[in-house]
Amino acid sequence: MPAEIPAPVEIHGHRGARGLRPENTLPGFAHALDLGVDAIELDVGRSADGVVVLNHDQTLSPANLTDTAPVRPDDPAYPYVGKKIRDLTLAQLRTVDAGVRRHDRFTQTPVPGARIPTLTEACELLSPADVTLSVELKTDPTWPLTEIDDLLTATVDVLKSADLTKRTRLLAFDWRVLTTARDRHPEFGRVALYERKTLAEGTPWLAGHSPENPVAAASAIGATAVSPEHVLTTPALVDQAHAAGLPVIVWTVNTPEDMTRFTKYGVDAIVTDYPDRLRRLLTGPHLAD
Repeated sequence: MPAEIPAPVEIHGHRGARGLRPENTLPGFAHALDLGVDAIELDVGRSADGVVVLNHDQTLSPANLTDTAPVRPDDPAYPYVGKKIRDLTLAQLRTVDAGVRRHDRFTQTPVPGARIPTLTEACELLSPADVTLSVELKTDPTWPLTEIDDLLTATVDVLKSADLTKRTRLLAFDWRVLTTARDRHPEFGRVALYERKTLAEGTPWLAGHSPENPVAAASAIGATAVSPEHVLTTPALVDQAHAAGLPVIVWTVNTPEDMTRFTKYGVDAIVTDYPDRLRRLLTGPHLAD
């Protein structure tokens, strides 16, 4: 007999639908919504003039971003690609084209001219939709707590203004973000991200906790869910997290075979660059044996 799907699994569109449309862009989010995702995962940073903007890397990457022209003639900061988000103003960031990748890792449909959006613009698009926001705050352990608090406060202010508090989870690899959110903004869900790199011996990523038992550490800092890298996600980990009352959000899973496997493990959500593939798998009558 074919195996029944053990429980509903949430479809989380990674950076929108990164395999299909440019990541962290409004066209990408719109396409993910059309595909019927349950959650949109997106990444935020803060510009030099204090605006919360969307981009995965703290430094603008030539892999998915292209300079067009300086915001003013002879701008000494130009070219902007290769510079840190926190060193560039919103006006400078707005000149960058985010609509075309420079390599063929994904089967993206390009959207030339798509710009780096603000979190406010993303909220305006996503607020009417029945979708959860998974907002990853991009910091690292070298940042002082004051900068973490600045980014967190600015992000939370936008989400509250959009009346999205109850539909938003805050995500971070740097678990100081989560402990600060627990203490100052406990009304938001808090998702503990981790991967092999952040579990290395002597890791500075886990807010002082041991990497030997990341589920226990996540529970200790008051996380409301764990989100492990796919290679770290096992049936035993899922069982342990569920026993601690923590949902499991596995990332990033792109093949139907892996999607099937993790669904059988009992994960609560799958983050994918290809929400269309996961939607097809989950809406079929059964998972394959």
